[in-house]
Amino acid sequence: MPIIYHIATASDWYLAVKEGEYTTSTLGRSLAEVGFLHASSASQVTWVANSFYQGVADELLLLVIDTARLASPLRYEAVPGWDEPFPHVYGPLNPDAVLQAVPLRPGPDGTYAPSPVS
Repeated sequence: MPIIYHIATASDWYLAVKEGEYTTSTLGRSLAEVGFLHASSASQVTWVANSFYQGVADELLLLVIDTARLASPLRYEAVPGWDEPFPHVYGPLNPDAVLQAVPLRPGPDGTYAPSPVS
């Protein structure tokens, strides 16, 4: 089963579970604003966490997503500076596609160690 990952604030995720769909593209930006939900492969998670989520006060969760369960289209797209394309979900994330929501916490120095899923 192909797996991708998305970093979410716990409050955004719990609201999505209650409402039946997740629509946060990335920290502070919605699906409506960006046009897709940012996601990562296992090898990209640590870089994304350290590049965009350092110092975030909210509790973070790493959503483990089964791509076979996605209700919205998934595309792998090139990102400048990366050899490996990033997965993008073009629509809301259905909560039943999420296998796990794993706490994602920085180390004492504020950086994220290699992903708990890699």
